[in-house]
Amino acid sequence: MDFETIKAEVAGDRTGIITLNRPEKRNALSIQVRKEITTCLEQWAGDDNVGVIIFTGAGPVFSAGFDLKEFGNAALVKEVFSSSTIYHKAVWRFSKPTIAAINGGAFGGGFDLTTLCDIRICSSGAAFGHPEIKFGAPPLYTPLRWIVGSGTARDLCFTGRTMDAEEAHRTGLVSEVVRGRDVLARAREIAVNILEAPLPTLETTKRYMVDNAGKGFDESFAAEHDVPFESFVKLLSAEEPEGKA
Repeated sequence: MDFETIKAEVAGDRTGIITLNRPEKRNALSIQVRKEITTCLEQWAGDDNVGVIIFTGAGPVFSAGFDLKEFGNAALVKEVFSSSTIYHKAVWRFSKPTIAAINGGAFGGGFDLTTLCDIRICSSGAAFGHPEIKFGAPPLYTPLRWIVGSGTARDLCFTGRTMDAEEAHRTGLVSEVVRGRDVLARAREIAVNILEAPLPTLETTKRYMVDNAGKGFDESFAAEHDVPFESFVKLLSAEEPEGKA
């Protein structure tokens, strides 16, 4: 697929890679970037040749966040809002596993993108933060809280301070800090490992993760255990040979 602000490629191992490709703008998430990511995810959602998605950034930065020039343009207010809403929900609700291969700084909306992914790994030089609060923009709190807990999320959102790779690993924001090698290569190894499972099973598991966020144990257990177990029993029953008369 040809895009102007992202690179989208599918590797032979069924890994889809989306590279934020505005290195001269520190991969700022402009309206066009958000629309192209949304379009790419829509196309890959129904493509069985794509089983896992990896997000990464071109150059030394993952993403510096939203394009501030667009925020200052009154004529773009509605489009900034609508593209942002659609894009965030498209990433969060994407039907297949997603990995953030964080190759550098991830700030503001770039930080948000990482928290919307299922798995996060980063380079030793990566950093995270919500500096936008200093400019009057409230950070996206809830996805971050789900990952690192309320205390750390409140700290990061209120202070706007920068979290380095070591703290990100210690708090559980990232599952691995990749040292001495390409973070994207490591993300592809994780993707290959994930793809050892059948795609329908991965999609079902992802659906649990998205739909059951915030639900209590009983409601989640019924959806994640009872319903699939009953379906499995019915499938086995249908495959059993008919008994003798």
